[in-house]
Amino acid sequence: MQTIYLIRHAQATGQAPDAALTPQGEAQAAILADLLHAFPVDAVVSSPYLRAMQTIRPLAQRAGLSVTTDDRLQERVLSTLDLPNWRDLLKRSFEEPDWSAEGGESGREAMNRGVSVLRDILRTEVQRHIAVVTHGNLMTLMLQAFDSRFGYDRWERLTNPDVYLLLFDQGQFQRLDRLELTQSL
Repeated sequence: MQTIYLIRHAQATGQAPDAALTPQGEAQAAILADLLHAFPVDAVVSSPYLRAMQTIRPLAQRAGLSVTTDDRLQERVLSTLDLPNWRDLLKRSFEEPDWSAEGGESGREAMNRGVSVLRDILRTEVQRHIAVVTHGNLMTLMLQAFDSRFGYDRWERLTNPDVYLLLFDQGQFQRLDRLELTQSL
């Protein structure tokens, strides 16, 4: 069995690649490290965005692990335009997976990009329990690949941070569960 802990980053100051965690986000990252330290994480893969790296750094340091970055875990670009109605367009992109806004990535393209990271990880026999840190939109699309109930409504209910446990047996998906983050985040 292989376990992937799919993690959405903690609260951040913005959406830019260099947006840092807020003070509350830093506290959330420390609590997340406390909670996940109880699990046998033996590898960490993260989006290169600063907020994702800052979210997982406390756990990686505590476990004595290095953090591998993977550009495929970057947040999905919905559009290169400033869209005041971006939520409506995001919802449309979940309902029409091949549709994309100008300069953006379709839901299906983003899903395939994110899932390709998981497939590559699952091919690695040495790593059995892997923490994967990404962003809300991409994470929801990745989860949707394994459970069609994930869509816009589930995206709206994600928290910062959020953690889903995905179990695989010989590379075959078995189940996913949301980890309850019981301490005050």
